[in-house]
Amino acid sequence: MKEMDTEMENEKQTEAGNAGDEPLVALEPGTVAPEQLAELKERAAKADEHWNRLLRTTADFDNFKKRAAREKQDAIKFANESLLQKLIPVLDNFDMALAAAQTSTAGEAVQSLQTGVNMIYQQLKTALTEAGLEELDAANKAFDPNLHEAVSQKETTEVPEGQVVQQLRKGYKFRDRLLRPASVVVAKHPAAA
Repeated sequence: MKEMDTEMENEKQTEAGNAGDEPLVALEPGTVAPEQLAELKERAAKADEHWNRLLRTTADFDNFKKRAAREKQDAIKFANESLLQKLIPVLDNFDMALAAAQTSTAGEAVQSLQTGVNMIYQQLKTALTEAGLEELDAANKAFDPNLHEAVSQKETTEVPEGQVVQQLRKGYKFRDRLLRPASVVVAKHPAAA
């Protein structure tokens, strides 16, 4: 019996030496049965395995958070890249139109500049529409304070009261969000004389 107790104690010391830690509980020789010792060893191995898994999972999660933050910063930094790629040809066409206006004669220059600017305007409008910009047309529509900004009123009997008589500045939406309300003149009935 003494030999068995000494053997168990040697095993414990060897395991403690291998693990590099002191045992958590000081045990008296002969107080732990071999079955209990085997069960304790098995539980300690499982605990070590779970601890290592927890450390790996925590490290993976930290790496994921860092990568997600980096990707978010890159997405914000380069969010307008596709829009700018669509606008670069518009700049090129402005350069060509200005160069053509400088090399043409007076009458010819005005006509070619007008044609060139009109083409560039259409190209810019198309690029912005593809990027999600929507033009709000308020002319001859009922006044909507969510989309229109009334800058004045005009007395008239030609259109119903509360209808937009004139649009002074266009309004724009980006997807479903209002960027700028349309500046409008709203109709009102003339004051009774």
